[in-house]
Amino acid sequence: MNEQTLSEAIEAVLVARNPRNMAIAREALAPGYYLRAARALRDLNGPVLIGTGFPVDDTFETDGPVGAIALYKGLAALGAKPVMACAAPLADALAQDYKILKLACNNPEQAEWEAGEWLAANQPLAVISIERPGVTADGHYYNMRGEDISRLCGIFDPFLTRATCPTIAIGDGGNEIGMGKIDSAIASLDIRAAVTSCDELLVADVSNWGAYGLLAFLGLWAERDLLGEFSPLDTLRYLSARGSVDGVTRKNTLTEDGMAATEGDAVIHQLRRLTGFHNP
Repeated sequence: MNEQTLSEAIEAVLVARNPRNMAIAREALAPGYYLRAARALRDLNGPVLIGTGFPVDDTFETDGPVGAIALYKGLAALGAKPVMACAAPLADALAQDYKILKLACNNPEQAEWEAGEWLAANQPLAVISIERPGVTADGHYYNMRGEDISRLCGIFDPFLTRATCPTIAIGDGGNEIGMGKIDSAIASLDIRAAVTSCDELLVADVSNWGAYGLLAFLGLWAERDLLGEFSPLDTLRYLSARGSVDGVTRKNTLTEDGMAATEGDAVIHQLRRLTGFHNP
């Protein structure tokens, strides 16, 4: 199949379960969005900023960091220089093993300035947001339950809105950075929708899985089985040991959005079959 057809197949796989109505969001996007986003990440040899981390009480959820780590490792393997942006406690949990930009500012004006300074100094070749809270029309941040989590977030939105490089956002519910791109299409969803947009919005049933859609293309082009090299379960174990919780159950389990790790494995197997790295 050609690349456009492959992208549309990937897009279908990633919203097939549809627990949070991302099939509706998919209909609002021009087909081929995974292909377009992956092209923006192809053959990069400089800085790439990956923002992730959704706060749950005093810790962080598993959805987002798993995919961010997968992207970080995949991009690094292909020659890019990834940096992960996240707030405490996730930033501290990952600092020993990954290059981290700690997001500590919750003042919008200050955050705008800090983002501008970092972007100017580091000149990233792409900025990616995966399961990062997005600001709403009232200037606050909310979780899927409608609870105001503004004080816990660490603002990341300006890194996308002020960037001059391609910006990519991955979400699975409507309250994440990037969802402002399809605000009218998700207006009917039971969510406090985010207003921040991006160049390419990627939707998936679990945001982690959106990272796998990008890696499917990057691995195909590089003739390297990047998805086969990554283990969601091992990454969940790594995060669990550092205090992660499932964003739906709020329990420290090896799950993502209430789904067993085997679901993520199944998605990876489907993507590897589509790209020729795994036979049925």
